[in-house]
Amino acid sequence: MKKLAIFASGGGSNAQKIHEYLQEHPFAKIDCIVVNNLNAGVISKAKNWDCEVINISKNDFYKDSKISNLLISRGVDLVVLAGFLWLIPQHLLQAFPQKIINIHPALLPKYGGRGMYGMNVHKAVFDAKERTSGITIHTIDEEYDKGQIIFQKSVEIESCKSPEEIADIVLKIEHENFAKTIHKYLQK
Repeated sequence: MKKLAIFASGGGSNAQKIHEYLQEHPFAKIDCIVVNNLNAGVISKAKNWDCEVINISKNDFYKDSKISNLLISRGVDLVVLAGFLWLIPQHLLQAFPQKIINIHPALLPKYGGRGMYGMNVHKAVFDAKERTSGITIHTIDEEYDKGQIIFQKSVEIESCKSPEEIADIVLKIEHENFAKTIHKYLQK
């Protein structure tokens, strides 16, 4: 059984959907949830998932390889970023080459990069009067949103009247596709 470490900073809706998918398709288990925010909603969700919640500080994350060593010692096969907002440090990239994936709420390479997350992305897409948006699931490298694209799905947003409407539509396709894509990626 493969082991996942899910990194999250917020509510954890994608982590929840991954957990639900694993109940139906037990190809892997969530070994741990790594958070950088003690108020993250994902913490209360994870209490029922038979996994450890690990809180990290910026100092722990960037100054040494403690988190990399911990994940290696736990036998983690894949690191999944599900709303995690910090740039991944070199030690983690070296410990898990091509084994850290992220979901982005737009069709990369458009609307990616530093500061482009959540509603910032949807507002930029809305302001640009795009007719489509979507999701990109990609590997992680040294730069925000520049890794290898694993999966993309677009959706029509022409009738959306606000960035919030775009966010709702995009979140729905995130929930439908993230866990399935993780499953396929781990089968390679």
